[in-house]
Amino acid sequence: MTTRLKYLVDGEWRDTESGVYYEITNSSTGEVMAEAPRCTADEVDGAVEAAAAAFPAWRDTPITKRVQVMFRMKALLEENLHDLAILLSTEMGKSYTEARGDVLKAIEVVELACAVPVTMMGDSLMNVAEGYDTVTYREPLGVFAGIVPWNFPAMIPMGWMTPLAITTGNTFVLKAASYVPQTAMAIAKLFEKAGLPPGVFNLVTCSRHEAERLLTHPKVQGVSFVGSTAVGLHIYSTAAANGKRVQALTEAKNHALVMRDAPIRATAQRIINSAFGCAGERCMALPAIAVEEEIADELVATIAELAKERKIGPAYEESTELGPLVNAEHFDFVSGWIDKSIGEGADLVLDGRNIEVEGHEGGYFMGPTVFDNVTPAMSCGNQEVFGPVLYVKRVASFNEGVELINESEFANGATIFTQSGHYAREFARRIDAGMVGVNVGIPVPISVFPFSGHKKSFFGDLHVMGRDGVMFYTETKAVTSFWFDEEAMKGDKVGTWEGTITRS
Repeated sequence: MTTRLKYLVDGEWRDTESGVYYEITNSSTGEVMAEAPRCTADEVDGAVEAAAAAFPAWRDTPITKRVQVMFRMKALLEENLHDLAILLSTEMGKSYTEARGDVLKAIEVVELACAVPVTMMGDSLMNVAEGYDTVTYREPLGVFAGIVPWNFPAMIPMGWMTPLAITTGNTFVLKAASYVPQTAMAIAKLFEKAGLPPGVFNLVTCSRHEAERLLTHPKVQGVSFVGSTAVGLHIYSTAAANGKRVQALTEAKNHALVMRDAPIRATAQRIINSAFGCAGERCMALPAIAVEEEIADELVATIAELAKERKIGPAYEESTELGPLVNAEHFDFVSGWIDKSIGEGADLVLDGRNIEVEGHEGGYFMGPTVFDNVTPAMSCGNQEVFGPVLYVKRVASFNEGVELINESEFANGATIFTQSGHYAREFARRIDAGMVGVNVGIPVPISVFPFSGHKKSFFGDLHVMGRDGVMFYTETKAVTSFWFDEEAMKGDKVGTWEGTITRS
């Protein structure tokens, strides 16, 4: 019997009154494994109200006590790492190893949240004027909402968003991804076990229509979003127009520039890991490479040869290197892009379609796919395909490669493969991307640094993780103090501060 899931409000797991549910499939078999509720707009409002009611007490809880929840949470996540990875790989499709990495990245931000007493500290200056001192504090704002995609069920909602939001003293409403809500739900139960009070964290699943309430509700102070550029721009525009803080991380078409001096086999291995890891379903995948013409034939042949060696199989088997796509809808989406790429004239070097895994014929498997001779006029080389598909663009020089990459409307990440310090430095200086790698296929920084996309890959000004993350969830208060001495108490001494102000 299929499990019907519940949503979480004020510490209580509830059934939806809508009567409508989303099917959650086992990506490796195609079988329905659970159903997620489509919460009503009133139920979404109820989650916000519960978070608002929980805010005053949580805000006033000493930060040292809030941090203890994160210390316990880290231990619980590590204790449940295997089970979470199995659940995540089953509902989402990434390999077991990649699913462990997804959870480990969430743990990494929990560790960052444990340092919030340091990163949330303000500044102070004594005697800014005679007898006057000024200090600044960073304070929580209230209720924040998170709207997340399906491709990182642990790292994005329970890493990038929740730990910093609640440890800084806010309360949170998560709109979990309807394709893959079970991982976030399982981690939410660990938060309860770690001692998080009811209402501080709430979780709903719903359509974008009900989620629209999170953008306009007067008690929501800010929204963190990860997803498509079209939706991200709508969320940014709508929520900001309603006076809310917004960080919207959106689409990508990351490029690498491969110079003629790059070691062919080592470079090919890094490109394969980046392009086909997580079946290409990540915003820091490497779906496009600009290669100097002199080595293009050899590099493309090596990539195709090594990519064939990736072991394709059920996501939850530890030996699997490439798991299935998340579901049938996304499989059809990626397949459509392969057909379109052929129609646009790209040369199909390696075809990953028509993959069958014995005993798992209903799974959504797609092997590595490589296209060569992709031109700037082809949309397949410019738009996000979000699957295990690599597009090779040939260039004559370093300058042509940089210009080609900078023409992209997206700018999450970019990397260069070279042994030249000069070209590496020039690439880092001239390329328009938020995260840059030198001989690094996936240039995502550890959580003490921000995940900093540019152009249409991000809308907002404060990114997730690092100090940006702490600043996003807090606001600054400046307090200036003066203490009366005997002369001042008589009223004979105004003081430099007021005297300056009244005379200005």
